[in-house]
Amino acid sequence: MALPWTLHGDGKTVAPGEVVAPGERLSWPRTIGLGAQHVVAMFGATFLVPLLTGFPPATTVLFSGIGTILFLVITQNRLPSYLGSSFAFIAPVTAALAAEQAADPMGAALFGIVAVGVMLALIGALVIWTGTGWIDVLMPPVVAGAIVALIGLNLAPAAKSNFDQAPLTALITLAAVLLTTVLFRGILGRISILIGVLVGYVAAVLQGQVDFEAIQQAAWVGLPEFHLAGNPFADAALWGLLPAFLPIVLVLIAENVGHVRGVAQMTDPAVNRQTGRALFADGIATTIAGFFGGSGTTTYGENIGVMAATRVYSTAAYWVAGFVAILLGLSPKFGALVNTIPAGVLGGATVALYGLIGIIGVKIWVDNKVDFSRPVNQFTAATALIIGIANFTIQFGTVVFNGIALGTVAAIVVYHAMNAIGKARGTA
Repeated sequence: MALPWTLHGDGKTVAPGEVVAPGERLSWPRTIGLGAQHVVAMFGATFLVPLLTGFPPATTVLFSGIGTILFLVITQNRLPSYLGSSFAFIAPVTAALAAEQAADPMGAALFGIVAVGVMLALIGALVIWTGTGWIDVLMPPVVAGAIVALIGLNLAPAAKSNFDQAPLTALITLAAVLLTTVLFRGILGRISILIGVLVGYVAAVLQGQVDFEAIQQAAWVGLPEFHLAGNPFADAALWGLLPAFLPIVLVLIAENVGHVRGVAQMTDPAVNRQTGRALFADGIATTIAGFFGGSGTTTYGENIGVMAATRVYSTAAYWVAGFVAILLGLSPKFGALVNTIPAGVLGGATVALYGLIGIIGVKIWVDNKVDFSRPVNQFTAATALIIGIANFTIQFGTVVFNGIALGTVAAIVVYHAMNAIGKARGTA
């Protein structure tokens, strides 16, 4: 069977003003190199999520590779994307793991991930049928930006907790992230998180903060650690934890829609037709990962940066990246190595990463020219951010609504209610 990519030009160069389209490729040695480059770009952020939540890193990387392959198949090989770990899941997963009412906290967290994946897949199917217009109505830029921002800022206490465990190591890690970003061009500048973690790791080793025994005992090849999602019909407590997870669906929608539009803008407007399939594919990938012990997935901005820098949008490179990630996931020694990264390194990296999530929300406002002279926009963002940052919590029996859930609901309700009342009263 013929491969679906046509060779771009001579397969060696990309002429000024041109791009390598999703259906094209460069020579296979160059394509393999680009695929490995995408793995490096996503790696710094993807492996941090399982480390911060207590999930097995190798399992998460394995399912990110499987999810990427599924994504390419479902989007008909027309949408270049890598599915890495979503930071939006960190807060609800952490809360579920700490929940005393659940018989199996890990299973409870995985049930939440599965529920989000199923919802996202259903929304993707709806978008394939109806289009994205209703998403734009439900989540205008002021609402979408507020939801994304509050998720990052809600995690600030977790970053401080890790930072405080080894302040010097954390400071070295953070400084390395910041300096790498401005010292280097191209791919090195775009993987500043990964380089910062490597520098921080070396600093931690020199201070005797790393134990290598687990790495020495781990096998080179083998299956990662799997854990099945909890059964909500056997453990009713799982339903009480679900509200903390559901708002994550809105973030994944915003991330996927933004990814599709970004690729369409830089390649071909026809790519926008893949929006519904992208949502459906990410939903399926998240569901499968959650069933067996992996982190929820999302499209990755780091990989958009690599494509923008190289002007190569070939899906062939992402097939390579997906298979490389699967191979890494099948190495217990790799998982053991990642697990040795100490809290201080995580603290330094997450000060930057969690803050960046907040800034991405602000960027949504800026890019869409949100008018903050309008009181409706002011109160929508202000109310949601305070609820999310302060982590307001409401509990009804076993059902818990945390700051992210309440902040998300507040952003949507405040915006639409104030607009409706304003129009009715003529004060809008």
